[in-house]
Amino acid sequence: MKFEGCGTALVTPFRRDANLDEATLRRLVRRQVEAGIHFLVPCGTTGENPTLTRREHLRVVEITLEEAASRQVPVLAGAGGYNTQEVIELAREIEALGAHGLLSVTPYYNKPTLEGLYQHYKAIAASTRLPIVVYNVPGRTGANVDPATMTRLATIDNIIGVKEASGNIGQMANLLNQAPESFTVLSGDDSITLPLMALGGRGIISVASNEIPAQMSQLAALCLAGDFARARELHRRYLPLMEINFVESNPGPVKAAMALMGLLEPVYRLPMVPVQPANLAKIEKVLESLGLAVVQDSRMSA
Repeated sequence: MKFEGCGTALVTPFRRDANLDEATLRRLVRRQVEAGIHFLVPCGTTGENPTLTRREHLRVVEITLEEAASRQVPVLAGAGGYNTQEVIELAREIEALGAHGLLSVTPYYNKPTLEGLYQHYKAIAASTRLPIVVYNVPGRTGANVDPATMTRLATIDNIIGVKEASGNIGQMANLLNQAPESFTVLSGDDSITLPLMALGGRGIISVASNEIPAQMSQLAALCLAGDFARARELHRRYLPLMEINFVESNPGPVKAAMALMGLLEPVYRLPMVPVQPANLAKIEKVLESLGLAVVQDSRMSA
């Protein structure tokens, strides 16, 4: 299974009582599929997975699979954490649901050595037949998988790629030079999609595609086709949205934007809270500048 082009790091919608909003989740997934998204990524950190129960986590994956099946959109489900055995157990349950692959964030907080990171992913890979994409986001986890270790992981048959969110273009360039051509390097930052794909990356796992799935899919497709002139036009137009999505910690701003667009209720689970009013005004201004619909009665806080 290939994961390339644009994959959406799906938000998880909650009802006003803070329970999982299954009906809205189905609508959001259908919206993605109809917009031509290349693959879907439920239960990542954008999906607030640390606050989901195991049952909820599996239910979100199950619903995503059901709604994506009509157009055979692959589902790369989140399964990461700092307890290797727990990740293995979750990976097996996700495999049993029929997911097409796993996105597994590096262990956070405990800061394993590079050898520890290698052994962590090796153990997960040995426990499942699913292809695995490593999620490298040192700014959030405190652990960076360097190009040498990533290239070593690439020798394991079912470790097929990486979501690279280090923000370090030099590191990404070195990885692309060292890793096998079959190893898929995906951007973990919307704003770096174009330069990474110009270096040989194969796509993006996107936050902005929650809001603009068709446009982000087009951006990735243009890059894959080598049409960087048209890709630059899209990148320049939507860069303000890519940046405002991180005016506060993700997924606060993107959920606020989606609420303003009438797509979901702006409900979070602690420790995530609604964005500050000043930042909400900035988000609304960007949406309006891009001609994205703003629903005025959706500004309530949860």
